[in-house]
Parts: sequence; C-alpha cells; structure tokens
Amino acid sequence: MKNVDWDVFRCFMTVARGGGLTGAAQIMGLSPATIGRRMLELEEHTGRALFIRSQTGYTLTADGRFLFEQLQEMEAAARKVESWQKEGEGATVVRVAAGTWGSWLIAENFPAICTERDTFGISLSIGEARANLAYRESDVGIRAFEPEEAYLASRLIGEVAYAAYRQKNTSSGTERWVAVAEEEALSAYLRWPHEHASGRIVATVSRPRSLLDLARAGAGKAVLPCFVGDLDPQLERAGDEIEPLRHRQWIVMNNEDRHRRDIRTVVDRMTRLLRSHADLFAGKRPRRNSA
Repeated sequence: MKNVDWDVFRCFMTVARGGGLTGAAQIMGLSPATIGRRMLELEEHTGRALFIRSQTGYTLTADGRFLFEQLQEMEAAARKVESWQKEGEGATVVRVAAGTWGSWLIAENFPAICTERDTFGISLSIGEARANLAYRESDVGIRAFEPEEAYLASRLIGEVAYAAYRQKNTSSGTERWVAVAEEEALSAYLRWPHEHASGRIVATVSRPRSLLDLARAGAGKAVLPCFVGDLDPQLERAGDEIEPLRHRQWIVMNNEDRHRRDIRTVVDRMTRLLRSHADLFAGKRPRRNSA
C-alpha cells in the first residue's frame, strides 16, 4: 500500500462507483485495458481481492467495500482542504446535486443563483439518485424527503404535485403513454406509468428530460411535475393531479459547511427561487393572459 499512487486509488473509486471499466475509462481518459491493469496491480499491492468480476461488470468484495469507505473519507478531507484553499484565494465552486426538473429550474433561472459579480462558480450534478453529502461529493442538494442524517441541515421548501400531460388539443381519448425505461425509473413519478399503464407505453427513454419533448410532440401522455407541465404552453393536463405522488421538498447541506459564505449564499438564493415557485410546485395553475 505504501507505494500506491493516489491516481490508482482514484481509478479504483471510479470503477467502484460505475461498476465497470468502460465508464471509468471515459471519466479518467484512459483505456479500459489500462484501468483493468491498474486494478489488478492494486489487488497485488493490497494482497486482497477487491472486485468480483463478471460479464455484467465489477462488484466490490467485502475488502473492496472497506477500502472504498476509507478512501471516501480521505477524498472528503482532501475536498475540504481544497475548498478552504480556494476560498482563501477568492475562487470556489459550489457543487449542487438535484433531480432533472430541479436542475431544469435552476438552469432556467441561473442568474438568480450565480451572478457575474460572484467569485464562486456552480457545478450542477443532475440525477434521480439521492444526493450524497456524507463525503462532500456535493455541497448542496434538493431532496424529495426529509433527511434523517444527523450531519445534514435542511430547509423545507414546500410541496411538489404531479399530473399526466399531453400535447394541447390532442384527442382526450388517447391512451398512449411515454415513460422512462423501467430500470431507470428511480422516482415514484417515473414508476407510475409502469405500475398503472404498462400495456399502453409506446416509447421509453433513458432520461426524464426527454419525456417533456415526447409529450410536446404528441407521442403520448407523460407524468411530469406540475411546475413543469403547467408552465409549458404546448401542454395540457390529461386529468386531475395524481395525488399519491405529491411530496414535500427540502434543500439539504452539510452541517459543517453550511456557514461557508459561498454555500450560504447559494442556499439562500436557491431557497428564494424555489419558494417563489411554491404555488406552481404545489399544482396551482398559473394564470394565462387571454389572447
């Protein structure tokens, strides 16, 4: 272990997170063969099998999980020092983790979060998986449930409602649906079409953002957050709110970092932005000017 380069450990963590060589190679800018060779060398250095290798990818062994957890703590400490150093230099990056539609709203209103006068930048990580702040992979997250972790601080933003949407003026009798592929449907609203209209799904996509485009094109009905569907002039609701999908929403941050000036600024601005859309989030339709 004493002569293992940190880059090898970084390769190991990338393989562990992605579950294979190909994705890790793309991230690291190396060939899969090189990544695979480094993993074999690491196992030789540690004297332990770190992966179970199969046709479907790389899975961590018990020893691999132990090493991964220790390296996460080292990585978190390094990030904390790096943030401290950059803050002293007056140039930091605040890492925000949010789902597809929270990220969409942030991007649509980006100047409300980060202005040209700010000395920090924003790194926006988009995904449906739960934001992980334990090892400071992100500084700020948006979650659909109240955090239970003692190390997290949170702010309740409000409620989020969902409904089915279709292209405006489409026949009310259409029963065609579009959905995210079942294996990618991590959230309740993404699973809803599979649970209630599985035989009527005519198209699936790998990312939720494409549901909006398919619904606009008239491909079928899509379940969307009301703050997305109600704001789109090309869409209309195909029925009432799907009440079982309604949930509350929180902004979360690490307790130790929440007083950092750049993080506090971003959290305050995100709070104002999201709360200013509270009625739309809750499914109260916007007033539209008559033509």
